[in-house]
Amino acid sequence: MTIQDKRHFYINGAWVDPVAPNDFPVENPANLDVLAMISMGSEADVDNAVAAARAAFDGFSRTSKDDRIALLESIRAVYKRRISEFGDLISAEMGAPRDLAHGSQAGVGLGHLDGVLDALKRMEFSEVSPNGDTLLHEAVGVCGLITPWNWPINQIVLKVLPALAAGCTMVLKPSELTPLDAMLYAEVLEEAGVPKGVFNLVNGEGPVVGAALSRHEGVDMMSFTGSTRGGTAVSRDAAATVKRVSLELGGKSPNLIFADADVDTAVREGITACFQNTGQSCNAPTRMLVERTVYDRAVEVARDAGAAQKVDTPDKAGDHIGPQVSQLQYDRVQTLIQAGIDDGATLLVGGLGKPEGFNIGHYTRPTIFSDVTNDMVIAREEVFGPVLAMIPFADEDDAIKIANDTPYGLSAYVQTGDPDRATRVAARLRAGMVHINGSDINWGSPFGGYKMSGIGREGGAHGIHDFLEVKAVSRP
Repeated sequence: MTIQDKRHFYINGAWVDPVAPNDFPVENPANLDVLAMISMGSEADVDNAVAAARAAFDGFSRTSKDDRIALLESIRAVYKRRISEFGDLISAEMGAPRDLAHGSQAGVGLGHLDGVLDALKRMEFSEVSPNGDTLLHEAVGVCGLITPWNWPINQIVLKVLPALAAGCTMVLKPSELTPLDAMLYAEVLEEAGVPKGVFNLVNGEGPVVGAALSRHEGVDMMSFTGSTRGGTAVSRDAAATVKRVSLELGGKSPNLIFADADVDTAVREGITACFQNTGQSCNAPTRMLVERTVYDRAVEVARDAGAAQKVDTPDKAGDHIGPQVSQLQYDRVQTLIQAGIDDGATLLVGGLGKPEGFNIGHYTRPTIFSDVTNDMVIAREEVFGPVLAMIPFADEDDAIKIANDTPYGLSAYVQTGDPDRATRVAARLRAGMVHINGSDINWGSPFGGYKMSGIGREGGAHGIHDFLEVKAVSRP
C-alpha cells in the first residue's frame, strides 16, 4: 500500500514544512500497516503557529456575530460534503468499525456544529445588567487546543467550533495516533473560508508540543481533552502564565440498575454502551451497579450478552467491536484485566489475551467481571477497553454511595421504572451528565464532569462561554 506523506503543518493558511524533520508513522491498529508518515513538531513550530494566531486575533475577534454564523454555516456545508472521508480515516487510523466510524464518529461533526450554531444565533455578546452596567462578552484570545484519539473529530469540533463562534484564534495539537482526520478538518476549514492564521495545526507529542502550547506566553487559554494525568500536566504548565484552562478528562461512570427496571434490557443495553468504540469512551458506563434482589439474574444476562459480543475487523459492516488504538493501550487493558483477576473478581466473560483468530492487531477480548467490590482496581481505574465491572447494591442509598465513591464524575446512568426515583437519584449523583433509561443528552447540552473528570463544559452555549471573557463597562 502507498504510505501518505503528511509531514506538513497548517500554519497561517498554508501547509508548511516543520522547522526540523521528525518522522512518525501513523499505524492502522487492525493490521499494523503504516498509513501515513507525519512529522512531530517542536517548540519552534509552536512559536510559528502561535505567532500566526496572535497576528490574526485582532481582526477576527472584531468580526460580527452574523459573520461568524455565516462561517459556521459554510463549514457545515463543506463538512457534510466530505463526511464520508472522515468515516474512512477514523476507521483506518483508530480502528473504529465501519458503521460506527461513518455513523456516530463522523456524524458528531454535524451534530455538535448544529448545537454551537443554534447557541450562537441565540447569544448576546452585549447586555445591560440589572444595576445598569454594560456587560461585554469578548473572545478570550489565542487558544491552545489538545485533542485525543478515541473520538477524534468529536473533540476537535467541540473545541474549534465554539472557539470560532467566540471570535478566538487557535492552535490545534491532535493526537499523534489519529492526526489524519484533523488534517482533513484543516482542509475543510480552509475551503469554508476560515481566515489565515485563525486556525493552525501542529502535530506532535504532548510533552513537547502540548507543553510548549501550555507554557507559551502568547497563548491565553488551554483546552485539553485526555487523561487526568495529561490534564494535570497542562494545568501545571499553564500556571506560570495564569492562563485559563478547560479540561475534559476521564471517567468511571456508574450504571445503576434498580429492580423495578426492565432488568434484562437494561443489562444488555448497558453492556453494549460499555463496549461501544471498544470501550474507548470517557463516558462509558463501566461500573454496572445492580440491586441485589435481581443481581443473579443480571449476571446470567450479562454472561450471555458478553459472550455474544462480536469482535471483527473495522472494514466490515455490523455492530462488532474493533481493536484498541495502539500496543500501549492494549497492554494497559491487559494489565487491568490481570488486576481484576488478582483482586478476586469473578471472570464472567473474556479475560487475558486476544480473541481467537485475531493474532495480528491490537484486539482485546470483551471482558466482564462480576462480584466486584468498589475498592478493586477495575472499579477505581479507567480501563479504556471493553471491560465491565458488575457490583451489587442493597438499596437506593447504597447505590448512590457506591456510585459517588469515585474520583471521577463525568457521567452516570440510571435504569428504573419509577420516574420519581429517577429524578431523586439523578439529583444526588455527583456527575456532570445523568442518562435515564437509555437516553442521551441532546446536541448543544453541556458535556463535562465533576471532580477529576474535568473543569468547564463543552457544547452549545456553555461551550462558547468557555472561550469568552466578561467585561463590565460603567457609565456616568
